[in-house]
Amino acid sequence: MAEIILVRHGQANSHATDEISYDRLSDLGREQARWLGAHLRTTNPHFDQVITGTLTRQSDTARAMGYEITAQDARLDELSYFALADAMEAQHGIPAPRDPTEFAAHLPQVITHWTRGEITGVPETYDQFATRVTSAIDEICAAHGRILIVTSGGVIGMVMRHALGLENGGMAKIMLQIMNSSLHRLEYVHDMLMVGAFNATPHLDLPDRAHARTYV
Repeated sequence: MAEIILVRHGQANSHATDEISYDRLSDLGREQARWLGAHLRTTNPHFDQVITGTLTRQSDTARAMGYEITAQDARLDELSYFALADAMEAQHGIPAPRDPTEFAAHLPQVITHWTRGEITGVPETYDQFATRVTSAIDEICAAHGRILIVTSGGVIGMVMRHALGLENGGMAKIMLQIMNSSLHRLEYVHDMLMVGAFNATPHLDLPDRAHARTYV
């Protein structure tokens, strides 16, 4: 049996307007990761493998948690949201969001157009994204032991779609709910991938950490 703990990276540069400038943790993001690492050390600290994508915000989160990275896998990198948003505006006249409220409406639109093949000239198609994420998870499930994966919200949304058989619209709604540094537990048992926990943030439950419960 494999137990997989998925973690979304800590808060990144939420004021960024491109992929490169977004790919760094904020001070709060580092704090979120440190708190999560401390929580794990007092509960169940052991992992047989620690895997991240190749993005800086993902690897820095794992290290801030206090874990040495076993392997990095580019299939766990985030979808290219800024490229998709630019293409949406250029090809469909739908402008990029300016605040979290607009983002909540914009992301489902992006996912819908992307899944229908109505956005072109972007780094990968929706099917390519789905294939790379699900192939990575299926390979990891073939291993035994407890595995920590530090990745991003879009990847976690795709893993949940894969495990629960969600429609694409359901995946977009799940992505909007995934908090920075949140925990998601899956088990591969009886030849099935099962979800045991979603979007848990026990390290942020103290009243004086309410400000640290972030989505972007």
